[in-house]
Amino acid sequence: MQPCRVLLVDDEFIILDGIASVIPWERHGTVLAGTAQNGIAALELMESVRPDILITDIRMPGMDGLELAERVSEAYPDVGIIMLTGFNEFEYAKSAMQHGVKHYLLKPCSSEDVTAALDEIVAAQRERDSGRRFLESVKHNLAQALPYAREQFLRELVSNKRYGEREWTRGREMFGLQQNVGSIRLLLFEADGDPEYEQLFAMKNIAEELLPGCLLSALSGSYAMLLLEDGDEDELYRGIDLVREAYLRYYRLDATAALSEAGPPEQARRLYLQALSCLGYRFYLGEGGLITPQDVMEPLAETGTRGEFDMQRLLMLIQAGNEAESRKELDRLMEELAAWRLDVPEAKSYLIQLFMELSRLYGREEMDRSLERLSELIATGSIRPLQGLLEQMRREIAGQRAEQTRRRHSRMVESVKAIVERSYADESLSLSSAAKEMFMNPDYVGKRFKLETGERFTQHVLRYRIQKAIERMEQDAGMTVAQLAEETGFGFNASYFSKMFKKMTGVSPTEYRGSR
Repeated sequence: MQPCRVLLVDDEFIILDGIASVIPWERHGTVLAGTAQNGIAALELMESVRPDILITDIRMPGMDGLELAERVSEAYPDVGIIMLTGFNEFEYAKSAMQHGVKHYLLKPCSSEDVTAALDEIVAAQRERDSGRRFLESVKHNLAQALPYAREQFLRELVSNKRYGEREWTRGREMFGLQQNVGSIRLLLFEADGDPEYEQLFAMKNIAEELLPGCLLSALSGSYAMLLLEDGDEDELYRGIDLVREAYLRYYRLDATAALSEAGPPEQARRLYLQALSCLGYRFYLGEGGLITPQDVMEPLAETGTRGEFDMQRLLMLIQAGNEAESRKELDRLMEELAAWRLDVPEAKSYLIQLFMELSRLYGREEMDRSLERLSELIATGSIRPLQGLLEQMRREIAGQRAEQTRRRHSRMVESVKAIVERSYADESLSLSSAAKEMFMNPDYVGKRFKLETGERFTQHVLRYRIQKAIERMEQDAGMTVAQLAEETGFGFNASYFSKMFKKMTGVSPTEYRGSR
């Protein structure tokens, strides 16, 4: 422990030298760091000496001890002050109490008087320093634990059914979040393949840095989760693209993002389940890209229940029509149930609960038909019939949902084609404008169109425009190349039109006309 530094001030050299030489400074946890013979000189030494204790006479020329005590207590409030005073000056010295002077030694004072005052100040200062070190340690530990506490709060916020406005308000105050958060969104990132923890952690950090309005973030299972303040949607979409590009650049892996709609903070759990359900639809779109509730073209309701036997993910995969993943998830649940080594009635109770949840996913007729078998299955002495029925129900419902989704996607592609047929002559026609007309995400529309038709949107538009140009040439042999370009969406760029025409047909417009 470092000794306390002492600055000794007295205009009488004999007293100054006497105290300096007689006091065993080290024995009392101190060291004499400097001396001065008046208040002005002492004040000049304060910055360089940086004493912990000041011993000063009260009567000195230039600046007396009272003024020195006042100046020191204002600039260096932690310095302990001992005042040396004569008997007839004691009442006068009491006024120094307002400047933190708590020790008065009457001249002539003994070495025992000085060391007793020193011991008291040293003890008080060490107790103060110990308290400060404790507070600093607490602050340090809190700073270390805060990121984990924030992550855990977000996990609870999206998983605990009891969490609402009161818990959000408490968490916001605890973690210093802004007070005027109106609406939020939940965003999930899931990397391709089987990423390591380090890669998921990096994805979360990249997203925190690049996305606007990030309030909380956490890792949950195989994906990174972010709670964002709702803001400019275009800016958010650009930020999500930047996150995926950075992750691809660093790890050579793409990632799929799922974004919920906007809603109040107290509905974080509903928004999380919505984003999680969107994530299940990546089966149709391939890995990578952004999926929103608008992209799946149906309301995403919170379904299922949570408990020890957590079937939420299975139900969402079945709803999404994800045959392969839902089969794996059901197998996993069965393995988990077997590992618990429950007796037949208790194991059957979990399976019957899942049976009821699956029945609700059927249409009315199929649900009634499945419920007719329930009493028979409850009476069975084995869980195998229930297990086999669950697999059958999973396969049927997932197939139905997949077919429904395929039909919706086919209708979407037909709508895109209709827009092209209607607007092919418009030079500004683009994937973005077509998607905007349908109130959908361009990235999703482009990927879905490519999967359904085998060609990119731009290729389809170019092929359709050239076909329309050929039709116009056959209708009117006198049309110029410039007129054809303008009427088929190439604007006034006749040379580009000719280049694309030859690329598609193998001949120039003039050669094509001459061959007819």
